[in-house]
Amino acid sequence: MEYRSSPKRGKEAYTAEDEARTATAVGGRNAVRELLASGRDIDKIFVARGDREGSITTLIAEARRRSIPVLEVDRRKLDALCGHDRHQGIAACAAMVEYRELDDLFALAEQRGEPPFFVVCDGIEDPHNLGAILRSAECCGAHGLILQKRRSAGITPVVAKASAGAVTHLPIVRVTNLACTLDTLRERGVWVTAADMNGTSYEKLDYRGATALVMGSEGFGISRLVLEKCDFVASIPLYGKVNSMNVSAAAAVLLCEIARQRHIT
Repeated sequence: MEYRSSPKRGKEAYTAEDEARTATAVGGRNAVRELLASGRDIDKIFVARGDREGSITTLIAEARRRSIPVLEVDRRKLDALCGHDRHQGIAACAAMVEYRELDDLFALAEQRGEPPFFVVCDGIEDPHNLGAILRSAECCGAHGLILQKRRSAGITPVVAKASAGAVTHLPIVRVTNLACTLDTLRERGVWVTAADMNGTSYEKLDYRGATALVMGSEGFGISRLVLEKCDFVASIPLYGKVNSMNVSAAAAVLLCEIARQRHIT
């Protein structure tokens, strides 16, 4: 099995800046400073290319100290993001949800009296795919979803809409280093399964214990370092002429099998 995004390529390719235009944006140096001081979760900070003078330098340093991605963009991108308001060369995209800690996911599993069941997204950049995965994960009884802070869509209004409300029910954790996070999961007794075309047919694996399913990016799949941290590799047999599935469709197939096994009586 291989999965790819249905989105466009070339000039129409979806970018992080496109996602930011759908998020809750705060423009201006004082506004961004106050947002940083509030401690609220921030997905990304956008800075006009070449604008590294005065207070912007301090704001960038604070963002990096908190592991918030800082992206340089054309000033016209900031104009579009902030509705042509005065952004003074900087804007922040605040998260729509309160991100949780890994312990919260384990606590929810314990509260339900179930083995932990997590979904891990390695570089899912398209918000429609991320929203669809969130929806399937919640429907299938997952206890939480784990995202990277970089190379990943944040929880924007587009993601929330595509999730059909799942973002309000499924705890979401954002981490800086996904490979290290998988090490932590394995140390806590979770078996990690990667979704990849070079693996065992998915229905032959056992997901009844503590399980984490890793889905890779639309264009490149799961990164090498992350794949090395996985205990198993699950693939979906394909019988048509097209050799790949959309990542959210593949996730739905795998999640339904995990749910089926975990609820066999």
